[in-house]
Order: sequence, then structure tokens, then C-alpha cells
Amino acid sequence: MNTDEKLPKYQMLKREIEQWLEEGKFQPEDMMPTEHEIAARYAMSRQTVRQAIGDLVNDGLLYRVQGKGTFVAKSRERTAAAVPGVQTIGMVTTYISDYIFPHIVRGAEAELRSRGCRLLLSSTDNDKSKERDSLIAFLEQPVSGLIIEPTKSAQGNPNLDLYLELQRRGTPIVMINERYPELSLPCLKMDDEAGGRRAAEHLIRLNHRVIAGFFKTDDLQGVHRLKGYMRACGDNRLSLRPELVTTYSTEEKNEKPLAAARRLLTQENPPTAFVCYNDELAVALLDVARDLGISVPEQLSIIGFDDSPLAAASSVKLTTLAHPKAEMGARAASMILGMLAGPQPEPGADAANAGAATGDGATTGDGATTGDGAATGAGGDTAACMRGDVVYQPELIVRESTILCPTIR
Repeated sequence: MNTDEKLPKYQMLKREIEQWLEEGKFQPEDMMPTEHEIAARYAMSRQTVRQAIGDLVNDGLLYRVQGKGTFVAKSRERTAAAVPGVQTIGMVTTYISDYIFPHIVRGAEAELRSRGCRLLLSSTDNDKSKERDSLIAFLEQPVSGLIIEPTKSAQGNPNLDLYLELQRRGTPIVMINERYPELSLPCLKMDDEAGGRRAAEHLIRLNHRVIAGFFKTDDLQGVHRLKGYMRACGDNRLSLRPELVTTYSTEEKNEKPLAAARRLLTQENPPTAFVCYNDELAVALLDVARDLGISVPEQLSIIGFDDSPLAAASSVKLTTLAHPKAEMGARAASMILGMLAGPQPEPGADAANAGAATGDGATTGDGATTGDGAATGAGGDTAACMRGDVVYQPELIVRESTILCPTIR
């Protein structure tokens, strides 16, 4: 179970059981483990377990039968949607319980709960057919609005018909991390190109000249990070040999980049630094280097992306680019509720509080910008401003994994 010292134990347990239900470990009408069994499994008091179960019963996810036990509600979606006066927001993400996604979900959930709303989760496992299933489910059991992370956004949108039907019905939609290009929907995202550029420029400032890049390019985040990395290398007149750039798909992530790293590190004139698509890959490549007897950062610098929990928990703490995570989830939820409430002031009205960028890309506040990283109002990206986009400028977090290039120390 994920632990969060800021949360009471019963809330941590409640979220754990919610994950069981979202992942299908227990189906409608299944009997749940007893309070005693759950208490023993997680070394908690039965009172703590009873409090968590009670909350889930009140939320309509579970129900009790006197003398028999606790069961999974027959239709969690229908129960939640049927509560009079309560708005239900659906959320579709590629993953729910992995990597940075729990933080995004918790941010949205906390904001919605504070405003008296409910959150229904659906995961696509980065599979477009599962995205279709999720959209159909939300069409069949309507919700007040949807927060959606597109699935493999660089590979087209075979589910366009369902998005158009949702728009035809007037369902507000906010996209996170990226958007399908053909949909003019508000989006909260990182400036991924700037992130890729900043990662490479950090290494260049440390006098690295042979820098390999590894990018997952079935989503637009990876495409933009690759573009930023390549632009930084070009602007600094670094030669990019073809073998220094590795692109891969979700299905290849556990094999292709690792094999490419091994080849690069065992060849003549190996790279002295890696730019990685995310922290998950960076940690995997740390292991590759260790297996080859290569010391990080003394012989190889590695930089990740997202500032996930992995970055600070790895054997060598990772230099990385920060992702807003919970703040993005909370702000997406707030945007959806604002859309449901009716027309709102232009995003530029609270630009200072939002950390909106000026034309030179400088940021204030939380580092978010409106209008695809441009200024709101005159001179900005007018279409983006009208959509209400929020673009976060990635902050470089320097830790142990990047140091001065060893060839000049």
C-alpha cells in the first residue's frame, strides 16, 4: 500500500481498497475480506479498517449485509451517478496505480470532494481499444464532465466518433498531459519540448558532448521531448550520430531502450550522458550501467523526466524535470467545474496567480502558463487562450545523477 504521512491511516486504506475495485480485483457482488483479515494484512487496528469500510459504504462502492459481511456494490457507476444533487466527473487515464498517475488522480479527487462532487475512474492501459470501451461506458452512464488523458496521442484518434458524440451531448471535456490535435478542447500539459531542451542544455553546460536520447514516441509528450533534445544539440553544434537517438513504443519500453543503451555503452567512444523520456526509464538505464560496471554519475550522467517518487528513491538520486502531478489533477477538476458553472472570465484575468508566462517564456507562481506557453492577450496564441489551455514550464531538479563530463575533470 502506498503511504502518505499527510493522510490518516484509514484514508490510505480507503484508497488502497478503491484501487482494488478499479483494477477489478473484486467484482460486483463479490464478498470483501473481513475487517480482521484486512487489519492483519496491513497491521492496522480494526477500528481503522472499520472507518475506511464505512466511508466506502457511504460512497456507494460497498454495502453491508447483517450477519454475512461486506460486498462490492452491484453497479458502482450507477450508484454514484444516482445520488441527487451530486455531480459526478469521470476521469480516463492511461494508468491509475502506476508511476505519477496516483498523484494526478488524488489531486483531482481531493478538489472534487472539497466541492461536493464524485470521481469515477477508468484506465486504458495505454490501449486505444480500452479507451473506446471507457468512452462508451461514460456515454451509456452519463457523467457531468470528463477529464481525459489521450491514449497514444501521436498515433491518431480512432475514437473520434465517440469524442464528437460527447461534444454533441454537451459533455464538458478537459484533457491532461496532451490532446488529440484535431480536438479543440482545453488541455493541461507540460511544455515538453522545453523540458527536452532543458535536459540536454543542462548536460551541455556540464561539458557533455556525446549525449544519447531515449524517447517513447507513441505519445506526443515523447515526440516533443525528443524535439527539444534535438534542438538543443543542434543549437550547440553537437553531432547527433543516428545510433545516439533511440525511439520506442509502449510495448517496447522494457526491451528496446535497454538493449540500445547496452550497445552504446560497450562501443568505442560511448556517450557520457543519457536524456531519458521519463524517470522510469532512467532508473532502468541506471541498472544497465551498473550491470556493465559503469558508475553513475562518475562515468555516465543520466537525467529523467517527471520528478516521480522513483527519482528520489533510486540508488543514485535522479536529476529530472518536475511534473505538476497533483496540482494538474486538481486544476483539471476545477476547470471542469468551472465549465459546468457557465462562462468564466478569460484565463488572462488571473494570470499572475496561475503563473502565466510573458512572451519570453518566464514564469511566476506555480510555473503554469496559459495559451500554449505564450502570453495571454495581445501577442499570445489566441486559439489556445480561447481554449483555456494551461501549460506548465518544467523545472529542472538537479540531484546526484548528473555531474561535469569525466573527460575534462
